[in-house]
Amino acid sequence: GRIDDALFFGLPGNPVAVMVTFYQFVLPCLKKLAGKPLQPVSGFNALSVSNIRKNPGRREFQRGIASTNQAGELQVELTGRQGSGILTSMSKANCFIVLDEDTGNITPGDPVRIEFFDSYFQD
Repeated sequence: GRIDDALFFGLPGNPVAVMVTFYQFVLPCLKKLAGKPLQPVSGFNALSVSNIRKNPGRREFQRGIASTNQAGELQVELTGRQGSGILTSMSKANCFIVLDEDTGNITPGDPVRIEFFDSYFQD
């Protein structure tokens, strides 16, 4: 928002919701205000190791731990419970598991898209 000449960002109250909102909306805006070009965050395909419950209808950013399996494939597992107030789900994670609006439940072995946290800070 804007008050006179000052910009402000209103963020949700739960800690994980704040972090997800910051990565998805605030950080790109701050980069643009700093004169940096807007570039999409690099996403990667990975195999889910976890069962992920999701109802279609909205995009979700689950927190995950990505690694490479013995076959050299990128895989990702949930950090545990994913509630927006569960700060450990963010502190253990190294990526978001991005589940689009039309995605339903995920089972182990299903492909998912991930975004590493450090990719948000690349110019």
